[in-house]
Amino acid sequence: MNPYILATLLFGLGLGTTITFASSHWLLAWMGLEMNTLAIIPLMAQHHHPRAVEATTKYFLTQAAAAATLLFASITNAWLSGQWEIQQISHPLPSTIIILALALKIGLAPLHAWLPEVLQGLDLTTGLILSTWQKLAPFVLLLQIHPTNPTMLIILGLTSTLIGGWGGLNQTQLRKILAYSSTAHMGWMILILQFSPSLTLLSLLTYLIMTSSMFLVFKFNKSLNISTLATSWTKAPALTALTPLLLLSLGGLPPLTGFMPKWLILQELTKQDLAPTATLAALTALLSLYFYLRLSYAMTLTISPNNLTGTTPWRFPSSQLTLPLAISASMTICLLPLTPAAIALLTP
Repeated sequence: MNPYILATLLFGLGLGTTITFASSHWLLAWMGLEMNTLAIIPLMAQHHHPRAVEATTKYFLTQAAAAATLLFASITNAWLSGQWEIQQISHPLPSTIIILALALKIGLAPLHAWLPEVLQGLDLTTGLILSTWQKLAPFVLLLQIHPTNPTMLIILGLTSTLIGGWGGLNQTQLRKILAYSSTAHMGWMILILQFSPSLTLLSLLTYLIMTSSMFLVFKFNKSLNISTLATSWTKAPALTALTPLLLLSLGGLPPLTGFMPKWLILQELTKQDLAPTATLAALTALLSLYFYLRLSYAMTLTISPNNLTGTTPWRFPSSQLTLPLAISASMTICLLPLTPAAIALLTP
């Protein structure tokens, strides 16, 4: 892709998200979301592969449906209350429709079915943008509207953690596994949204760091399915030894960074007298942990089938930029000791 066009599209991505961040009017927020969608579509279709074009079409139709629903709900809200302020939604009808539209945009279950199919058709760099940056604007809107329907949020959250864990169990494609992982993590964030928005933001931040690490690892190794993970030892032995730690951090095991948001979320749910919800969420996390362990096993404890004549004694040095991977991997593994500082920032 021409670098000037690429720079324009990335600028459009950033500007769309910034407009949604800065807006207090529903039409401006909607415009930012549309700019986001239109800027990423050429990036998704840039390889001119039938699978990429199919994924781009699915993404466009899904996002257009979500944006149209959001616009309908905001107009309904303006009709019922006479104002367009994002933070002034008092009527349950537009509030419910807006939550469902934003759930469709970020891929919450049961509105998640487009996400694995779309991610499977993209290259890992565009998939990384879709799984991280594209979640920010809808999440800011969810944080601003102060949802008035707590039961629906808890149902959406629990369904997402369950389906996100269950859906990834039988997958062999790494991009689909990361898509289901994204749905599960979004479920945890939605679960705690109404009780502690700052905790949702902390979870979103740790999710962005951990997911970036995994996408960068798979991009570095050029791995697209589980069977190709076993060749990682010959490409990057040190990175292959560290990758199980990154995967277990995504699963939420101590003493890794991913344990921090899950621990704080379960603690907050228990404080809100929602111990059964916390128990169910913790049990659904075990499903996700299973397929992270499966990936760890495939990567570190299996050897790719080769013989002495087929083993190459040399390899070309990698020309990929490794600094972002080094930074995100270090943060994914080592940020848990900052939990007291995070709690101090979260408590008013």
